[in-house]
Amino acid sequence: MAETGGVSGVACTAVAGDDPSGDAFAQVSAVADAVLYEGYLLYPYRRSSAKNRVRWQFGVLLPRDWVEADGPVTPGLSGSADSWYQQTECLVRVRQPEAVVRVRVRYLQMQHKQVQAAGADGQYRPVESLRTDDGTAHLTFDEAVPHEVGFAWPLADLLRGECRAEAGAPPGERTEPLPGGAGRVVRRREQVRARTTVVAERITDDVCRLRVRTENTGRAPDARAARGDALRHALLAAHTLLGGEGVEFVSLIDPPADLQAPVRDCRNAFTFPVLGGEPQETGPVGRVVLSSPIILPDRPQVAPESPGDLHDAAEIDEILTLRTMLLTDEEKAEARATDPRAAQILDRVDSMPQEVFARLHGAIRSLTPVTPAAVAEDPAERPAWWQEGGDEGLSPTTDTVLVDGVPVGGGSRVRLRPRGRGADAQDMFVAGRTAQVAAVFHDVDGSVHLAVNVDDDPAAELHGWYGRFHYFRPDEVEPLAGAHAPGPADPVHPPRPQSPRPRRPADRPEEGRPDGRP
Repeated sequence: MAETGGVSGVACTAVAGDDPSGDAFAQVSAVADAVLYEGYLLYPYRRSSAKNRVRWQFGVLLPRDWVEADGPVTPGLSGSADSWYQQTECLVRVRQPEAVVRVRVRYLQMQHKQVQAAGADGQYRPVESLRTDDGTAHLTFDEAVPHEVGFAWPLADLLRGECRAEAGAPPGERTEPLPGGAGRVVRRREQVRARTTVVAERITDDVCRLRVRTENTGRAPDARAARGDALRHALLAAHTLLGGEGVEFVSLIDPPADLQAPVRDCRNAFTFPVLGGEPQETGPVGRVVLSSPIILPDRPQVAPESPGDLHDAAEIDEILTLRTMLLTDEEKAEARATDPRAAQILDRVDSMPQEVFARLHGAIRSLTPVTPAAVAEDPAERPAWWQEGGDEGLSPTTDTVLVDGVPVGGGSRVRLRPRGRGADAQDMFVAGRTAQVAAVFHDVDGSVHLAVNVDDDPAAELHGWYGRFHYFRPDEVEPLAGAHAPGPADPVHPPRPQSPRPRRPADRPEEGRPDGRP
């Protein structure tokens, strides 16, 4: 537990003793570790790969004078933007008078690995690579070591004013001799200075708004230095865990109806808080929060089939594993010399049992046991989608769907109104903005989705060319007045014909998308 103190005369009393939140934090440890090492080293895990020369793209908190050398940063949710601070705001339900809030700040500290060759005069000189007599290659490279700082304060103290604690990491150096006196490897870390400030504000008798702000308080040796040099004094992949006793955290993605207004007033910068917990847990509150620079859903999980971190959690494990298997011996040797974590990946892939590899092929978690009635189902009663020619008559670019009595289809302009419950974070970002409909799509379950391009998206034209859209249900959009009015040089066309909708099973209601995609 780090040293803590108050601000402006507030006496903050750090809570001592064991952390009962340990079990709750353990529920999000796998996802938090994935955030910590996301992009740390990418396939093909070699130093010579171009993608491994520009690293650490998420949650990077650099010295303020370096970040603002050309002007102040623009606050936003994007954790891929370099900043000097992160701010998390969320709502807390108070369940007991002596409530305690626990905070864990986690990040990587850069560690420069310098290979040095031994000279005849007994002196060492830095080199980019060195091969020892046993044939092992050693490469100069930037590694990183994990760092975690924990704090705990009574909620009553936080309601009286800000409590703060130092969250930095000390410098360090370690030297490792190489076999045969060929040289040595020197690992060096620069000091990282950081501070975390926590404060609470009462909203109602049993609801408070909690703010956690972590800042890089150090100064860059040179405010005009290259980014790689400034990273030596930065918090990398910084994120925050929140827990406690006598408190429950409210989802910002799917809040209770009575808390939607205060949720909208929460201001998060360069990070976004989501509920943690087991997949079977449901509801708009939870025991722990993960505030991550990578946008996640509530209660994110690492797939149980994944045997280990590949540092690219958005990629498919099977594909990365297969491609890693196909690396040549020379490529694998370079990867092993690049970083110990790359060597661990190669060891795991090379020794992976067939049954473990087979599980990587995929899993369908939405299937439920087949009921006798379903087994005896008459093929003629199946949805039209499962029959040959079931999609005949559908044309996504010309079909329309009625929204508030207005036919909406390709070319229509709408305002986006994501539903209050069940919308994902990506939907929330574009709420209230205008968009143009590109197509109308019918799902196999009988539901309808509109593919749209957001009007003020600078990449809208590119997304349209690729066919990469946002998807919304018809009840999540509002037709704009005059959206179907023809232009001055256009003839008046009759309304586009409505295409027949595929039938859906009688026992299945029309549903919206569960994950933001059709």
